[in-house]
Amino acid sequence: MAAITAGMVKELREKTDAPMMECKKALTEADGDLGKAEEILRVKLGNKASKAAARVTAEGVVAIYISGDGKLASMVELNCETDFVAKNDDFLALGASAAELIATKNPADVAALADLELGGKTVEAVRTELVGKIGENMSIRRFDRIEAQGQVYSYIHGGAKIGVLVDLVGGDDELGRDLAMHIAASKPKALSADQVPAELIESERRVATEKAAESGKPADIVEKMVTGSVNKFLKEVTLLGQPFVKDDKQTVEALLKSKGASVARFVLYIVGEGIEKKVDDFAAEVAAQAAAAKK
Repeated sequence: MAAITAGMVKELREKTDAPMMECKKALTEADGDLGKAEEILRVKLGNKASKAAARVTAEGVVAIYISGDGKLASMVELNCETDFVAKNDDFLALGASAAELIATKNPADVAALADLELGGKTVEAVRTELVGKIGENMSIRRFDRIEAQGQVYSYIHGGAKIGVLVDLVGGDDELGRDLAMHIAASKPKALSADQVPAELIESERRVATEKAAESGKPADIVEKMVTGSVNKFLKEVTLLGQPFVKDDKQTVEALLKSKGASVARFVLYIVGEGIEKKVDDFAAEVAAQAAAAKK
């Protein structure tokens, strides 16, 4: 049996908003597996257990570059340790320069980007010098590049903590801007149901199956309940299935159809999403220092 620490309970509570004791029970049942414990809480407590799952767990910014004709675009996430550094002009300049290099040079990955030239030095050299100058670690985490089938529109929100690129085929500028803002607000995980990762669907099916089984209804009814829950989930997490934020009486798919337009692709970044932020145990640190002093 894995030891359930206060830090583990705190992390699960921050992700789910569930009561502390429920978090501890779920972690115990899951033998310390945070992901499994979150599923257990969702079965017991419903959707409340997932509402805080997208909270930012690291600092930094999203930087975007779009060519003048809107046909080429890139987005990069640049991370740092504190929000203070995320506002530093040199840090922001590195993000902007990296985004432009990604668009124009098309590096294969972050390592290839690090080797590109920037102001007579490599990107990695510029990053290293900036770390030394500011005294805080920073890293280029990920990037995406779009060669548009239509035209790329973008949106930056929350002090560059959320960034969106959307490749709109047809439609007009107003529609492009509205879609980018919708994506930032509604945070779809995929364009359509067939693009939702299989592991997400399977996780949702497991939760729905356990919840439906508790109803005590016949197996055929339970299966229909599970199918309905999964279909509802797919509408909630896909751009085309979501109600449009400016008119929730129609879906994004219906909106696009009415405008004779389509979305070829979109990219959504939330700074720090999925990164485990270090939590310092102050009491333990003080105790360790006191013990060291006695020695």
